[in-house]
Order: sequence, then C-alpha cells, then structure tokens
Amino acid sequence: MSEANDRAEHERMASVGHPEAGLDEAGPWWIWGPYLSERGWGTVREDYSDDGNAWAYFPHDHARSRAYRWNEDGLAGICTMRQDVCLALAFWNGRDPILKERVFGLNGPEGNHGEDAKEYWWYVDATPSHAFMVWRYHYPQREFPYDDLVAENARRGRDQPEYELLDTGVFDEDRYWAIEATYAKADPTDISLRIRITNEGPDEDILHVLPTLWFRDTWSWGVTHEKPQMRLDGDIVAAHTRAGVYRLAAGPGPDGALPQALFCDNETNAPRIHGIEATTAYPKDGINDHVIDGAATVNPDQTGTKSAWWYSVPVAAGDTVELRLRLWSPTEGDQPDTDWAGEVFEALMRAREDEANAYYAALMPDGVTDDEAHVVRQAMAGLIWGKQFYRYDVPVWLDGDVGQPPPPAAHTHGRNESWRHFDAYDVLSMPDPWEYPWFAAWDLAFHTVALAHIAPAFAKYQLLLLCREWFMHPNGALPAYEWSFDDVNPPVHAWAALEVFRIDGSRDVAFLERAFHKLLLNFTWWVNRVDPDGNNVFQGGFLGLDNIGAVDRSHLPPGVRLDQTDGTAWMAFYALTMLRIALVLAERDEVYEDIATKFFEHFAMITDAIADNHLWDASDGFFYDQLVTADGQRIPLRVKSLVGVIPVLAAVSIANETTVPQARLRKRFADFLARRGIDEADIDRAGFVSRIPGADRIMLTVVDPERLRRVLTELLDEEGMLSPYGIRSISRRHLEQPFSVDVAGQSFRVGYEPAESQTAMYGGNSNWRGPVWFPVNHLVIEALDRYDAYLGHEFTVECPTGSGVQMTLGEVTAELRRRLIALFLPGPHGRPCTQSHERFRTDPRWSRDVLFNEYFHGDTGDGLGASHQTGWTAVVADLILRRR
Repeated sequence: MSEANDRAEHERMASVGHPEAGLDEAGPWWIWGPYLSERGWGTVREDYSDDGNAWAYFPHDHARSRAYRWNEDGLAGICTMRQDVCLALAFWNGRDPILKERVFGLNGPEGNHGEDAKEYWWYVDATPSHAFMVWRYHYPQREFPYDDLVAENARRGRDQPEYELLDTGVFDEDRYWAIEATYAKADPTDISLRIRITNEGPDEDILHVLPTLWFRDTWSWGVTHEKPQMRLDGDIVAAHTRAGVYRLAAGPGPDGALPQALFCDNETNAPRIHGIEATTAYPKDGINDHVIDGAATVNPDQTGTKSAWWYSVPVAAGDTVELRLRLWSPTEGDQPDTDWAGEVFEALMRAREDEANAYYAALMPDGVTDDEAHVVRQAMAGLIWGKQFYRYDVPVWLDGDVGQPPPPAAHTHGRNESWRHFDAYDVLSMPDPWEYPWFAAWDLAFHTVALAHIAPAFAKYQLLLLCREWFMHPNGALPAYEWSFDDVNPPVHAWAALEVFRIDGSRDVAFLERAFHKLLLNFTWWVNRVDPDGNNVFQGGFLGLDNIGAVDRSHLPPGVRLDQTDGTAWMAFYALTMLRIALVLAERDEVYEDIATKFFEHFAMITDAIADNHLWDASDGFFYDQLVTADGQRIPLRVKSLVGVIPVLAAVSIANETTVPQARLRKRFADFLARRGIDEADIDRAGFVSRIPGADRIMLTVVDPERLRRVLTELLDEEGMLSPYGIRSISRRHLEQPFSVDVAGQSFRVGYEPAESQTAMYGGNSNWRGPVWFPVNHLVIEALDRYDAYLGHEFTVECPTGSGVQMTLGEVTAELRRRLIALFLPGPHGRPCTQSHERFRTDPRWSRDVLFNEYFHGDTGDGLGASHQTGWTAVVADLILRRR
C-alpha cells in the first residue's frame, strides 16, 4: 500500500451513529494496528474494589494470571480494531521467575514520584496505515530485579531521584538482549513479523522467545458470547465468529528447527487469584508456568484461547539472529504457502521500509536537518504506536456484569457515577501506553495537532469522538480521563480543532462546523458550572496544571475561594478561539456572524472581570491568582509561573475590510463598544482592544502590547522562566525566593523545583513546579506568532532579558522553537532529554533513538515523568514541520 493514499483512507474515519461505527467505517488497512495497550493492570476499568484503589485491586503480580475485563496488554503488541484477536511477544532469559509478557513498573503508591515504568523500549518507526512498524526493547540477561526496584524506590523519599533499572547494575558488562520487532503488511490481513535478537553480552546465551496469539476474553462477562477457539493445524489457527479465521505461521529458528506450539485459556487462574476452584486446568498463566517450571498447565490437545510458538534461541556473543512469522487470514480455497519465509518475506520488508522512507522524506519541508527529521519520524511513530483500543461501559462497570457477583456498594456509587451515559468502544490516542493507558481530553488535543500532519482524518475523528453523545456529558462537559471524568481540564479542544483544520489545508469546513456546534454546549457548561459566582472569574480546580501554585486548588481552606488567573484566562482564550472559528464559518454562512458577536461580547466580560478582580499586578507586571477570604480580603499569590502567562494566549487580530463578513463584524463590534460609551476613535480605552494607528486591523487581547512587554521580561529571563530548553513552569528565581503565605491558620509554600516535585499534593504527581512542559510552551509560541503578525517588526523585546539583544516576536518564537527542539537533538554530551545515565549519553545502542518524556528538567533538559508520553510531547514534530 502506498502511504500517499492515507489521507483518502482516513477520510472514511469520520463516523456517525453507534459507538462502534468508527470501527466499521475505518479503511481495511486499519483492521490491524498497534491497538494493544502496554498496561492493562492497575487501571480504573479493572478496579471493582470498594475503596477505588485501582493499583491495589489489580497489581502487576496478578496480570499474568488474571483475565482482564476490558482490554488486553502485551509487548510490541498488535490486535484487530475490536481487540478480538491479539498478537504480542513474550521472552524469558532463563533466570526470571516469570515470563516477560508485559512492561514492569511501579504503581502510583510504590514510586517515590508516582507510577513509573522500569524498562527500556522504543517506538522506532511506523506509518499511518500500520503497514510498517518497528519496536525495540532491551531485556537483561540477568534475573530481572523486581523486588529490588520496589524496595529501593520505597526507601527513597520525594527529595531523591527515582531508582531506575539501569541503576540496579543488571545491564553491567552489556549482559542484555537487544530485540527489534518489525511488522510489515502485504495486505490488510496478511502481516509478516520479523524478530531480530542481538546478544550484546560477552558470552553465548539462550533467549526463549514466545510470539503469543490470543483472544480477548469476551465470553466470561455480560451477555453470553460464543467462545472462540485456537488449534494446531500446521500453523496456529484462530477462529473467531466476528474477526474471522487467522493463521499464525512460524518459520524455523536459526538452528533450522521449528518452534513448539503451546496452548492454554485466556481465563483467570482462580485458585491463585481468588483461592477458589479452578474453572480450567490451563489458565491464562498456563504457558508461563509450563515454560518456567515445566508444569502440566498447557493443553495436550493443543486447543485453547491463548497460544504461543516457543523458540529456544542460542546466540553467540555479539551475534544477531532472526525469527520470522506470518499472521494471515486465508480466503476460501487458499492453501498454506510453504515459501512465505524466504525471498517473499525479505522483499516485503524492503518494500515497506522503502515506502516509509519515501513517505517521511516527502513530509519534511526544506531546511529540516537529518537529526530533526529523525525526531519528527520517531515522534510520529510514538503517536501511531500510542493508538489504543479503549473499551469502557460505565453503567456496566458500576453495576457489574449479568450473572457475575455485584461489585461492592461503594464501587457502585463511587468514581464516575454521574457518567452513566459513557460508553467507549473505539481506538483512541493515548498519552502514554504504559503510564497513562487511557485517553485524556486535553492531552489528546495536542496529539491531534501533530497527528494532523500525517493522519488528518484520524486527528479529526479523535476530536469529534470526545464530543459525541456517548462521551460528552448531556450537560456539555467533556470527560477528563478515566480516574475522574469530572476533573476540569483546560478548554483547548476548540483550539485543536482550528489547528487541525488549518494544518489540513483549511478545506474541511464540515468538520470545523460539526466540532463548533458541540463545543457551544461545552462553552456553556463552563459558564454555568465553573463560574459559581457568575462574575466571569473561573475556578477550575485541577485545570491540567497539577496545582501549580502554593495551595491545593481542589482542597482550599474552609471559607476561602480562589480567583484563578489561569482559569479565567483559559476562558478568555476559549472565547476568542470560538470567535476565530465563527469567523471562518461566517465566510460561508452569515448566521455565524451572530455567534461571533456573542463570543466577542463574552470575551469583553471576561477581560472586565480580570480587571475588576485585580488579577493583573501593575507593580510586578504580572498576573497572579487571588485568594479571597470569608471577610473579603484578597491575597495575591505572587508566584511567577505559567498561571500568569496563560492570559497571553488570549489574543486574536481582526482585519478591517478584508472580507464582507469581517467588515460587518467590525461594525457590530463598534456598536457593542458604543453601548459601553466607547467610540471608534477611542477604541483602545475598551481595555481588551488594541489598535495600531493607521493599521487595517485591531487586536482583541487580555494582554495589551505594553503589558505583554512586561510579562515577557520575566518569561524571557534566563534567571526567571526561560530555560535553555524552553519556558519553565515556575520562575527559577523562586529557588532562592520561595513564596509562602498563611491563610486561615494554615501555611502554604511553593518554590522552584526543576525536576520531580517534592510535594504529595494532588496524589504525588504535582510536577508543574519548575520543569519544562511542551503543551503550554507550544500554545505560548502560537500566541506570540499571532501578536507578531499584528504588531510587526516595529515591536521588539529584549531576548534573553538582560542580554541587550532586541528581537521581534517572530524572532522570539524562533528562539523558543530552537530551544525546545534542541532537547531531542544530539549534542556534545548526547541528547539533553536523556542525560540521566551514562549509557544514554555515550552508547549509540542506547542513544540513537529518542524517548519523548512527559516533561523536562528546567535546567538540564533531562526527560522526566512518563517515558513514552509521545502524545503531547510529539508536538515537537509540529514545531519542526511548521517552523517559520
């Protein structure tokens, strides 16, 4: 398949109707994809406890033995769109107590900085159709130190770094396997799998490799379903009533011998997990127990619902061997092809790799270096591997399955109980396939901006999906993420829709219009639910910034309220983005002129509220949150942070006479200002409108040019918020000058923490206290570009502050882009984003490919948090591809 056809195929993804419609409407090349999660245990969906402790209810130790209710997981896994049939890899080094079937990591309470994967793998390559995908993994030859990782991280406090797998010494002397898995499709249901295994150690060793094929368990839950079956018929044959029939053929090992077929059932080991009578003699962990201990736990009749080919592969020191497999769906009359593993296999791999090279070469604009192109390609690969099957029917989850014991009463009335309409059954873009194997609304918005460059229809589908009636609440709220759909995330959905529309060539007006209508409901929800006092000052609690300030926004002292600068500014940004969309739609339908005026008026009211509630501090030249006590006292929280930068995002310029609709809108705006006693000649006095004398456009903004200059003085100060690798979330000057405040008998404090946070606030995951985060950096750059288009070359600022160098805002954004992109580029000491261990700095086997972390050290740029959050961090690809 030519990747040039991706756009046409993806256009079919815009589905309507039942939640499953998206699966039915997708093109055939998307039947199989990397939709298998890296982690199914410890998720909300699998939690049926009475206390909501998902980590404890379904720990890693249960994962090999306990059937999942909602979705499967595995290493380098692929599956059908409904996850009926799954294929993934398992390994055994001959020393571990269990098969390596899934990535190991610490759960939230175990990690000294929250949940954390403790393994090393890379998404090396992928094309949008999944016709070519490459994954690499480093697996120790020594016994995997499960207990050591848990014990040492438990011993360490929040003031210490995380204890990582490399720190244990298990990779010393290069005693590890480098494993690379490559998938190549001959057609939508004919997939070849190449597994290359390199012994990096000093001695010959044996690796057990078990490509595993299984069915997701849909027969043990809810309405009775026919149980599918696998059997041995030369190949492993998997017959499923919905997915059809597939054959998994295995080529010989390097010694010429064929592997052994093993079968068990993808059902829970009831004696081990629940202490009750077994329902099958060959449970989910049957293959594990047979390979590790020789137990009689695989079916001698060679049938079941889970199977594996068992290779035992000796490899000399420094050598590389190759295994070949083929998964295919035969049509009636087809005979097995005994020659598939030879030249045909090699030719397919070459052809698909050549296609991938040509596809990404054509994507790169002029001026992109080879290193930058590599970053783009891997960012896109991570996004593609991050597509995951997501099934979550909230009423079924709350009440329990028919014929099964009901969950505890506390579960029935606990998390997400007000979202009984929610019924997800689709493929979604995940923030991190291990750490966050579920959708997150504001993360997803940034995913789509990067995805729009390679899969615009999929990007649009993702944005529309969250607005569908089985996702969006009837009251207009968008679900935040599965741990709490009720949490309030920044309203960036409209911005993402507009960006995707623009990246896709500004042609799909129907998409933009469809998103706009649903976002009207969401905007109204914000106004009615997140502005409790009706004064246009918004209080969003979490708001995606993990309580960046001194106080926990979700748990304020009694009698105290928080007037949020960022919550209010986010709404100003939302109003202007909806105005921008309305202007696009008004070009084709004058009905939208009325709605554009509405958002202009609402934006004006929000800017009035910012002024009336003193969120701008004229003495400091910065915006601050305000604590308001029961007696009306206002206490500014003077923390120089991204909270005070969010108002900069709310800016849009409107031309004077460029189009008839905009000319009419200018008159409407003038009429609105006249009702406020402001005439056209004195327009700047409005407080939210600025105009350059003689120019043909006006700018609507919370931050006028002079206030912008003052905010940028801090933002562009390398002793303040400007790091060598982007904008810090909190100013570095708070390292020596931490902010503290006493309120209602309690003391609160916040300082600059460039790496992991040392506070347990908000579940121990409050890491917005100094590191560089890509999403807000991206939004700031995009906003400053809008200012630059309006203010032009006459407006300059000092960058960096104190340097004496004057730059236009366009030059400032170019410098910010350069710093952010530099995180991932090789330098004298390796890539800044992988500075945590010597191997990543000096060993090409570890440094040649890129990891996309959740956030980055505010001083060194070292990657922190989730190691594969290729979702929003992948917007680095957008920075490279759209760099001016």
